[in-house]
Amino acid sequence: MKLHLGKFIALTALCLLLAGCAQPGAPLPPSLELPKPPTDLRASRKGNRVTLAWSEPTLTTDRQGVRYVGPTLVCLSLEYEMTECGSPAEILPAPSAAPQKPGTPRPAPQTYTGTLPAAMEPLDPAAEVTYAVEVLNRNARGAGLSNRVHVPAVPTLPPPADLAAELTGDGVVLTWTNAQSQNVPNVQYRYRVYRYDESSGKDAIAGEVPIPATTAEAGPTHFTDSAFEWERTYLYRVTTVSIVKRPDSEVQVEGDDTSPVRIIAHDVFPPSVPAGLQAAFSGEGQKPFIDLIWAPVTNADLAGYNIYRSEADAAAIKLNSELVKAPSYRDSAVASGKTYTYSVSAVDVRGNESQRSEPTSEPVP
Repeated sequence: MKLHLGKFIALTALCLLLAGCAQPGAPLPPSLELPKPPTDLRASRKGNRVTLAWSEPTLTTDRQGVRYVGPTLVCLSLEYEMTECGSPAEILPAPSAAPQKPGTPRPAPQTYTGTLPAAMEPLDPAAEVTYAVEVLNRNARGAGLSNRVHVPAVPTLPPPADLAAELTGDGVVLTWTNAQSQNVPNVQYRYRVYRYDESSGKDAIAGEVPIPATTAEAGPTHFTDSAFEWERTYLYRVTTVSIVKRPDSEVQVEGDDTSPVRIIAHDVFPPSVPAGLQAAFSGEGQKPFIDLIWAPVTNADLAGYNIYRSEADAAAIKLNSELVKAPSYRDSAVASGKTYTYSVSAVDVRGNESQRSEPTSEPVP
């Protein structure tokens, strides 16, 4: 049987191709399964507690998916450039014993909170402690340190132990006993007051107060917060702040907080009593009237004024049906031969009314 030349060439090429595919290539080296070092390590400090956060590696150094993650070393040093972990400050257990499967959700960020060692708080307020982490595989081998982060080592002061709060018409008055700050060059200390709104969950800085540098200045401290909103419930707390002054910047480190004090800001406080009330009669050649003027009340929640008038020994009656907005009023319902006595009160937006002003009288000829 004769084989067509074209078919013969095609069959020959197919055989050569199949033979070539069957030949094994150079063997690939086995994967060491070393987790890729994290590059997003970040740090924060509160008092002497340092919190680190980073993303758990999902790839190995040879770009393969991580199947197992072993322990994590937490490393710290007083040297700015940390090259190796040395003796770790903490060895964190493996986050999960189960292998990671392709397509699974990204692991949650890993966190660690530890105490800044007292021995590592140097006299130099500008000194910093360097942190890094090294994630190991299940054979306790790693590919090196993560990115380094630097935490200020400046000491912080304890918070006040006797914080108290009282609601007044002028605002929330906080009191506590001052401590004496440490005499450290290029370092300032302050009290920072926080206001937490229970309904909204918002936390805000209500103000700051310097911490005295001498014993003579230590003692009671008063702080009034007038920037809150009435008819809300707040938690107040105070913390100390250490501020390191540098030539081109400053670094702030907060200390521990006081226990919070709770204030229900229910407004039962009336505005200030109007003062300086004066009355003046006018009527020649026209219908008679008496003009009243007084000094404006400056309360921020002022809604307006009520005007009261009495004759002889009769009880005073309110003249206005709606609140008077301006600190003046014209009484046109007057009659000749009578003397009228006036007083004014202030009313806030929640309906709290002040006491009446000192009265003033004016006769009508």
